[in-house]
Amino acid sequence: MPLNGMTSASSALRYWERRQEVTANNLANVSTDGFKAERAFTMLMDGGPVIGTATDRRVGAMHGTGAPLDVALGTDSFLVAQTDSGERFTRGGHLRVDQAGFLADQNGHRLLGDNGAIAVGAGPLSIDGQGGVSVGGKLVDHLRIEGAPNNVGLAHEGGMLLVPGATRTIVPLEQRDVRQGFVEESNVDSLGGLVDMISVQRAYAAVEKSISVLDHIRETATSQLGRPAT
Repeated sequence: MPLNGMTSASSALRYWERRQEVTANNLANVSTDGFKAERAFTMLMDGGPVIGTATDRRVGAMHGTGAPLDVALGTDSFLVAQTDSGERFTRGGHLRVDQAGFLADQNGHRLLGDNGAIAVGAGPLSIDGQGGVSVGGKLVDHLRIEGAPNNVGLAHEGGMLLVPGATRTIVPLEQRDVRQGFVEESNVDSLGGLVDMISVQRAYAAVEKSISVLDHIRETATSQLGRPAT
């Protein structure tokens, strides 16, 4: 696809618009426990720029709550929740027991274990470092904890859910780091996001100005250069 000044400028506008959307969404979720920030980028394909996003999967800061239904993961891995749209990844957070006695996330999606949804009833619950769920001192199941390659994109679905790819894998018990009584904070850098938002707005304004200049040059070329000399 041949590129000229106007097509390059329009591609730049689309990029800065998308980057502004991503940055605004990151800032809106700065207080969402377990949220993973996104980063916008461009790459050249078929002779033109293509806009994409990638999930920042760095582990956020942990804070202790002491609550038995608060769970965080200390590694780049995910719990698995059953939703109406299928299985989704989540980083934990404030869990709860639903009305039927199953372990669920804060939005009511049941967490899955090795044997499906985990029934915990109303007894005292504990979760060990490998994800073993015990009720009244008796092990009932292990949380399903899965990973995904770093080069696989994970699309956001709501604040804490991520859509897993086809290359997901089970994390072995010895590689898990499940922390009961902790919650992972969002890994969004709020100050960096605000600085990025200002930079995006300035860059967008600069591209808009360049389009105005290019439009004026075209107008001059069509209305002035074609006139016969007097």
